[in-house]
Amino acid sequence: MLRAIATRERRSHLSAPRVPTVGIDIGGTKVMAGVVDADGTILERVRTETPDKSKSPKVVEDTIAELVLDLSDRHDVHAVGIGAAGWVDADRSRVLFAPHLAWRNEPLRDALASRLVVPIMVDNDANTAAWGEWRFGAGQGSDHLVMITLGTGIGGGILEAGRVKRGSFGVAGEFGHMQVVPGGHRCPCGNRGCWEQYSSGNALVREARELAAADSPVAHHILDRVGGQIGDITGPLITQLARDGDAMCVELLEDIGRWLGVGIANLAAALDPARFVIGGGVSEADDLLIGPAREAFRRHLTGRGYRPEAQIVRARLGADAGMVGAADLARLVARRFRRANRRRAERAHRSPFELRLPPRGRAARSS
Repeated sequence: MLRAIATRERRSHLSAPRVPTVGIDIGGTKVMAGVVDADGTILERVRTETPDKSKSPKVVEDTIAELVLDLSDRHDVHAVGIGAAGWVDADRSRVLFAPHLAWRNEPLRDALASRLVVPIMVDNDANTAAWGEWRFGAGQGSDHLVMITLGTGIGGGILEAGRVKRGSFGVAGEFGHMQVVPGGHRCPCGNRGCWEQYSSGNALVREARELAAADSPVAHHILDRVGGQIGDITGPLITQLARDGDAMCVELLEDIGRWLGVGIANLAAALDPARFVIGGGVSEADDLLIGPAREAFRRHLTGRGYRPEAQIVRARLGADAGMVGAADLARLVARRFRRANRRRAERAHRSPFELRLPPRGRAARSS
């Protein structure tokens, strides 16, 4: 079965049906959904906050179902692809573990299939982002690329010869949980010293808040911006202040970038890709982050000076990569569904959660 799926995936961009599908990107702070056509164009998107992780996994599933049903009111949806921030099993049906969500061995595909009558595809969100960039973004033309997504944590995806490499158990590419500092900062995964504790949105905000809490002179500017409310210091604010020339914020992004470059050098030693694509919300800092990453990569690359160097580029699709990639991968299952019985997403089941919501304006919407 898995071999057949892999074969379809390699040929999907050539033979998948040119029909609209929905892509879902589930992160630690947001759920974004969009209708995407066969050329990677987003026809419409909706977005809402991720329900609090202390709540039942069903609350997140309710949110996903509601977003899909909302979009299906206005679009002829043939399949749904979900990029989940967690480890997805080899059959792409269960989320085995999600460090930033309350999913533990969660049968996500079946839970949603019982409520939506279109086929469901589930994958890791970094895998879907890697696919999206390879098909439509900064990965085009590269036969072997590694995608690194810097958001709340670090996600990763490996793509080779038109196929996402998922490993024997489906959980390859969890680069963020490589331990780079033994006994270092505690990670939500349970270990210490994980890479994402030194190069991610959480790491960036943690360092800024620690300086602010210590009343460091270098933090006075950012403290003024948040009126002394340390909890209001965010990654986007740090990035904006760095662009404006704030020395502390520039230095913090350089630190994050240097750790990023060290990790990329390790991945180059193990995987030897032609291109690294850097995405996720933190990549919005652009050269303030990627410049230091390139420098650190060159300093730490094994065999430097005697081997070709991989390119390090910023993702072209930005925050949309995971959503677009999930929608495009969903066409793998849309083909069989279309030939058997072409149907729109329907309200197969409406939970009490959905019935409480008004029919329009359930989430922020744009097209």
